[in-house]
Amino acid sequence: MRKLILVVHISLDGFVAGPNGELDSFPKSDENLEFVCDLTRDADAALFGRKSFELLDEYWPTARNLPGVTEGEIAFSTWYNDSRKIVISKTLAKETFDKTIIISENIKDEIIKIKEQPGKDILIFGSPTVSQLLMKHNLIDEYWIFINPLIFGEGIPLFVSTTNQTKVTLVTTRQFGNGEIAMNYAVYGNPG
Repeated sequence: MRKLILVVHISLDGFVAGPNGELDSFPKSDENLEFVCDLTRDADAALFGRKSFELLDEYWPTARNLPGVTEGEIAFSTWYNDSRKIVISKTLAKETFDKTIIISENIKDEIIKIKEQPGKDILIFGSPTVSQLLMKHNLIDEYWIFINPLIFGEGIPLFVSTTNQTKVTLVTTRQFGNGEIAMNYAVYGNPG
């Protein structure tokens, strides 16, 4: 079974974005992007909520062609273009995007079907609302949480109150030169 892996940046106080969805406070790092490119080697699909998809799809398809682009940007742009995109949305038209699956209902069942298909891992980028829904149904197999050296004070949280308890185990950590720390957790009991 394919693994569903959340890759997310958060502030020290647990927010994935500011109150209005702003991400510009997170420090950019070529070292971090190259590390994420290493994660994409074992993945052939990306899962998003609509807002995260639109944000990434606005930049990454053509990023590799921009002047002054880094090796990490070329690698991620290439992977992004080659990968299947899975978007959870009630508003996107199903025929709008190439290599993209739009899921608008029966989300839990549809994600389980996709996880059961042959293929590599599926990476979730950001997408806090979708991530929270997937956590509720215990569909996330692994977490890569990048803790950034800043405190938002308020914003969009990664974790919300839930009645589910999920046991995880720390697999590895990685510290980056910009002060960011990546922590990788595996979920107990998930197949994969």
